[in-house]
Amino acid sequence: MPATWRETQKANRRASLMRSAARLFAERGFAAVSTVELGEAVGMSGPALYNYFPSKDALLAELLVDASSRLLAGCADILALSAPPPETLARLVAFHLEFATSEPDIIRLQDRELAHLPYNSRHEVRLLQRRYVQEWDGVLAAVRTDLGGPERQSRLLGTFGLLNSTPHSGSASGERTGEILAAMALRALTDGPAVAD
Repeated sequence: MPATWRETQKANRRASLMRSAARLFAERGFAAVSTVELGEAVGMSGPALYNYFPSKDALLAELLVDASSRLLAGCADILALSAPPPETLARLVAFHLEFATSEPDIIRLQDRELAHLPYNSRHEVRLLQRRYVQEWDGVLAAVRTDLGGPERQSRLLGTFGLLNSTPHSGSASGERTGEILAAMALRALTDGPAVAD
């Protein structure tokens, strides 16, 4: 059944509120942003926020759960292509980098504000993140069969740190920033001998 005009408008306003909240939370910190400021950012009163989210905490939770869900879904789409493992790994790196580049505020929030989530939401984000890392780990294990689990985990976590640094990198290298980071990420994952146990 097609959405009504009112439903479409509400969905658009909600999406606008989420984008503005992500920007404000990333710029000033979750605790420093009031509901009044959130409302003003999208041209409505502060109390009107509660027509879309039960609380400011719920808004932050929605932002972070949604981000982790989208990352996992994108990863699943890449794995469904059943490409050779090296190609799949390169696609995963490109996908994550594109996400970090297009969603810099969300990346900052994941880095700084996860601890502010209520336990249940924080647990949900952590589970989604863990599944995301596990999917990458399966691909990396197929590319570097000589690496043990602990070394793969170290390489993966270091790679995510590198790719997630994109919002902090600015445009220091111009349009080549993404290309440089992708190449660095692939080298970090696949180059060099295994660390001796």
